[in-house]
Amino acid sequence: MNKIEYPFEMKPLSVEDGGGWLIIFPDLAGCMSDGETPEEAIENGKDALACWINACQEAGRQIPRPGESSSGKFMTRIPKSLHTRLISRAKQEGVSMNALVAAFIAESLGRKDSKSEHV
Repeated sequence: MNKIEYPFEMKPLSVEDGGGWLIIFPDLAGCMSDGETPEEAIENGKDALACWINACQEAGRQIPRPGESSSGKFMTRIPKSLHTRLISRAKQEGVSMNALVAAFIAESLGRKDSKSEHV
């Protein structure tokens, strides 16, 4: 297995957690590994992925397809006043409210990510 088909997340581990890097496969509950370097974590992640899939096959459990657990759908309740403001702003921008909210979220996450890179 040379290529990882499943989406994964990587993050550095704190010194308290042993240091190195953690790799997690969100589509496969409990499938994770670590390593001293990002490259080692990815290699160890390939092994963990193969073991996870093998264990599911042996148990006769269904294996989710890559990306299957992420529908892209997000629903939340918001105050009526905020909803009204979003509708108005979407009309001004000439986009759907969903597109506007997605852009706001992406912009906010991008700002947060760039701040954490500079810390």
